[in-house]
Amino acid sequence: MDQEDAYHYQVVRRAIDVIDASGPEMPSLDALAAELGLSPAHFQRVFSRWVGVSPKRYQQFLTLGHAKTLLRDRFTTLETSLSLGLSGSGRLHDLFIRWEAMSPGEFARAAEGIMIHHGVFSTPFGPALAYGTDRGLCGLGFLSDRDEAEARADLEGRWPGARFVEEPNALCSWVEAAFAQSGDTALHVIGAPFQIKVWEALLSIPSGHVTTYSSIAEAIGNPAAIRAVGTAVGRNPVGFLIPCHRAIRKSGALGGYHWGLPVKRAMLAWESARAEA
Repeated sequence: MDQEDAYHYQVVRRAIDVIDASGPEMPSLDALAAELGLSPAHFQRVFSRWVGVSPKRYQQFLTLGHAKTLLRDRFTTLETSLSLGLSGSGRLHDLFIRWEAMSPGEFARAAEGIMIHHGVFSTPFGPALAYGTDRGLCGLGFLSDRDEAEARADLEGRWPGARFVEEPNALCSWVEAAFAQSGDTALHVIGAPFQIKVWEALLSIPSGHVTTYSSIAEAIGNPAAIRAVGTAVGRNPVGFLIPCHRAIRKSGALGGYHWGLPVKRAMLAWESARAEA
């Protein structure tokens, strides 16, 4: 993402904060633009370029009630998606993803001392810290609501014994394809068998749609494991690409998000706006 796109995201992010502080009354275009220090016309252009819909419509996507609308209108029945083969290897929905997952034991036996490249990238959701092996991205975390040192410790701790080298150029093509939602992005992740099942289910949720933690539990054949599913969702190592932001509570509440709820709301709003546009 170029500097202009990064600037646009920061404007949108500040708008989210203003909307949150406004309570149930959504501010007018003029009031929102004034709060951000922009003219209404400039603010309108920034929003339209970033998501393809008006600021007013995007504000509606950012409200907490939007999750309930998604549950009503764009709820994904995971059992159907999984039965149609929309998970696992190959191309998955709007993101062209190839993924390879292995258990911690497999990693310990075969990949000790592996080299992992990393770098910080601008994305539609602020700066992101990306990690990748020669097989694909193995970590993606967002830094708008997280300290970078804390995020590094989190993502690097998942690959014990690996050697980390700062080399963003090695990851550029995968990261750019991911946020352009075109081309090819490879993933290489480590997880316990139960976690891998949950992440596979997440990969079957199309952009602009949501599911619930309980639906994921049913889809993987363990309907009583809702709490464990929530934990596995939170341990997803590759934010956005394995779309844990599309899992919400049955009540319509957003639930938690490892990289911060404002980022989760921005992701859902961005995807909804692109789907509408």
